[in-house]
Amino acid sequence: MISAYRTRRAARKANKTKKGSNLVDIDVEVTIPDHFRCPISLELMKDPVTLSTGITYDRDSVEKWIYEDGKHTCPVTGVNLTTLEPVPNHTIRKMIQNWCVENKSNGFDRIPTPRAPASSYQVSDILSKIIAMREKGNAEGVIELVVKIKELAKESERNKRCIVANGSARILSETFEMFSSYKNQVNASVLEEILSGLSLILPFDQDTKSCLGSNQCLCTIVWISKVGTLSGRRNAVLILKEILSSDQTKLHEFAEVEGSIEALVKLIKEPICPTTTNASLLAIYHLVTPSTSFTHKETIITTFVDMGLIDKLLEMLVDCSRGVCEKSLGVLEGLCGIDEGLEKAYSNALTVPVLVKKLLRVSDMATEFSVSILWMLSRYEKSKGVEESVAIEALQVGAFQKLLLLLQVGSSVKTKEKAGDLLKGMNVHRGRVDCIESMDFKNLKRPF
Repeated sequence: MISAYRTRRAARKANKTKKGSNLVDIDVEVTIPDHFRCPISLELMKDPVTLSTGITYDRDSVEKWIYEDGKHTCPVTGVNLTTLEPVPNHTIRKMIQNWCVENKSNGFDRIPTPRAPASSYQVSDILSKIIAMREKGNAEGVIELVVKIKELAKESERNKRCIVANGSARILSETFEMFSSYKNQVNASVLEEILSGLSLILPFDQDTKSCLGSNQCLCTIVWISKVGTLSGRRNAVLILKEILSSDQTKLHEFAEVEGSIEALVKLIKEPICPTTTNASLLAIYHLVTPSTSFTHKETIITTFVDMGLIDKLLEMLVDCSRGVCEKSLGVLEGLCGIDEGLEKAYSNALTVPVLVKKLLRVSDMATEFSVSILWMLSRYEKSKGVEESVAIEALQVGAFQKLLLLLQVGSSVKTKEKAGDLLKGMNVHRGRVDCIESMDFKNLKRPF
């Protein structure tokens, strides 16, 4: 019985070895023909296209070369391209498909025939129908056509470029403005659908920004961000961020819209998704730290402070992603630009520990914001003539050693100056307390 078992086991091992050797032989024998490989990725082409120089590439690779890398020459020959639009090479594609079918047993699946990309005629036809539908006030018709635009945009980057090139953003924004005249539950669906379409073709040109930045559109966007669906509120704040970040003149107009500040704070306190939170923080950042003169800045900051935004930001900073951390610290620095903001941050027990924790831990930007806020709190404390509790508390959580390291690892001149001022204030109290968290320096990379 034992002998029979050993015989069967030996046979199974021999069979496995034979199969393995066959697989090795197959891998050696089957070679992808060179003219089926993309010269850029060296992989089997799935959607072969030919440039004006006559060289064939895979569409994804060559479009990345042209549009993302910004190179307008042929990757192989280096010759300037007479046109940036590649032409589908159907002959090579069919040859590759036939070769895949022949080698299916060797693990090569037949590549699917790619869908035809959107043409300018197709996009223009849809946009013309949208104009006709909006003139009739046909909201349902507009929704159906916007859905088609969205489907095309999601298919490929090439379709998205075609949609943008045909002025879709301008037409959609004008349609949004027209339906904004009647903010009611009937038009809410079409307004949200248009915002959804617009969010797929960011960034906007100047005409689109001007249209969406009108008082009528801003009021509607704020309205949707307050009472719309979750996706509607998300798209509303994405569009709002685009308007405020690229056009400083719209800050005052937005701030004048009733409920605009409350809508942004609500999106922070009742988060929908990380994308919405990031967009909301960016919109608030542009409001509290305008790059140009803005007379209503103090009023806006006071409103944010009164609504408890500082306390909420400090809670978020305890545990958040890098992007949210940087934006939250940027907003917090802006809110500390007035005494009311400084007083609120000064009275919160989380402020100093959280700020020191972020030093040299998240990013250079987060470190600079943290140092700036600590410096402002220190100056505020001195101006009030109270005991320097900020310096003492910062020492207790290891700020002195971090700031010393900051001077050595490199930072901006302003940040170094502020760090130096903080160190001078802390040095007086060093004999009273000295504490450090070594884990904060575990992964620190120093240039010396």
